[in-house]
Amino acid sequence: MNPIEEFNSFRAEMNEKIMAADNKVIKRFFNLDTNAYAAGAIDVKTKEMLGLSCSMVLRCDDCIKYHLGKCHEVGLTKEEIFEVFSIATLIGGSIVIPHLRRAVAYWEALENEKA
Repeated sequence: MNPIEEFNSFRAEMNEKIMAADNKVIKRFFNLDTNAYAAGAIDVKTKEMLGLSCSMVLRCDDCIKYHLGKCHEVGLTKEEIFEVFSIATLIGGSIVIPHLRRAVAYWEALENEKA
């Protein structure tokens, strides 16, 4: 299984188990997250770039992978992704660099999967 399939499969499986627990607070939080990234005054592409940048600064590899996948889905280019990477690295500092490396590898996997 490639890293994209592995991530998406695990995420889907665990989300299903989480939702099956029928916890109102968790369900509302998940719904809030879903609605926050929907098109509104700010378009989806911009929201995903913001989510990616914040995830990198907060150093959440799962969130980085998720937002990279969404950025890929909405058509960001490699140049746009690297601008997001540059802003996140500038804001987060050198501690972001290990996450930047993993993000570049995941982006390459997304690009290769498309090819």
